Amino acid sequence: MRNFSLKVLGLAFAVFVAALAPVQAQEFDTKAPFAVLMDYESGTILFNKAGDEQLEPASMAKLMTLAVVFDQLQTGKLKPTDEFFISEHAWRDGGAASGGSTMFAELNSKIPVMDLVRSVIIQSGNDAAIALAEGIAGSELSFAQLMNRLGQEIGLTGSNFVNSTGLPDPAQYSTARDLATIARFIIAQFPEYYPIFSEKEFTWNKIRQMNRNSLLEIGIGVDGLKTGHTEAAGYGEVVSTAATGRRLIAVLHGLKSMSERTEEARKLVTWGTRGFELVPVFAEGEAVAHADVYGGSAAQVALVGKTAIDLFLPKGAQNCPTATVSFRAPIRPPVQKGQQLGQLNVMCNGAVVQVTPLYAGEDVGEGDIVRKATDALKELALGWL
Repeated sequence: MRNFSLKVLGLAFAVFVAALAPVQAQEFDTKAPFAVLMDYESGTILFNKAGDEQLEPASMAKLMTLAVVFDQLQTGKLKPTDEFFISEHAWRDGGAASGGSTMFAELNSKIPVMDLVRSVIIQSGNDAAIALAEGIAGSELSFAQLMNRLGQEIGLTGSNFVNSTGLPDPAQYSTARDLATIARFIIAQFPEYYPIFSEKEFTWNKIRQMNRNSLLEIGIGVDGLKTGHTEAAGYGEVVSTAATGRRLIAVLHGLKSMSERTEEARKLVTWGTRGFELVPVFAEGEAVAHADVYGGSAAQVALVGKTAIDLFLPKGAQNCPTATVSFRAPIRPPVQKGQQLGQLNVMCNGAVVQVTPLYAGEDVGEGDIVRKATDALKELALGWL
């Protein structure tokens, strides 16, 4: 193990190779059986209550449906003006006759993709979600395969989808962490569509429906994303806010009522936005640390953030902050500028409160025979670590 310290704005850092300690919650609690609070920029979980335990996602599963639709739109496989058919399945199992959330689409009608998208987001229309699934993949089951494939690509570890609506099915499940990861993916990859989540109402078939996200109206900066409810699972919600300049994503589920869902989400978001303070530590392009490159044209490579690095630290915390930079050694050439090599792990009171990816600050090519021989001798004599 190689350790050395460097002082930056009064913070001590050590470079080492080790597994990360799990992210731990701060002084906060909620009535929700399942809850996470994620820092959007880094993906760090700031609060975790059963965040990796399996849950029934209800209509929050529609976020994965929307992720697939947005991906199809972005890649040109789908056009906003394409029209999809309202089948017997969409009308009967997702329409007014089903008793669930619906856009009241007429049987055998054709509806433009973006109107279906607005219905899914604002009205939580099950008929709209089924129409999108069938229009893209021919059936909900085939569409669910697209959902699961994209889910694997974006790093979901505890989810499986079998329908586009979130209607109850024993084979359909997710976790609070995975739902936050889907929200983060949507916000980051599809900024042109994200504003739809904050639209207050949508009218179809002369029926005006308001956005089901009650937090949009209470003045705490929430601008998305999706509610969910079934009798068995209770009330849940995925929300996001950037009110203080730092975007947070909160997921809560298993609550007893809509009012309890609103209040618990408000409390979690408020704690996240007010319970931390911002401390700038590294300018854009400034080296956080340097890592040895085995057999490279340069002995070391600078590790930098993608942008400037600010720390968000719990107010009033003791022994805070300490930090480490971790990477897997040995790093071998060629190294490309912008290649992710490690991460900055910030801790307060022994708990990880922020993880920020670090990237190569410059290219490092293959070294000459002398460099390779020197590094080989060093590894033989001392061990690379």
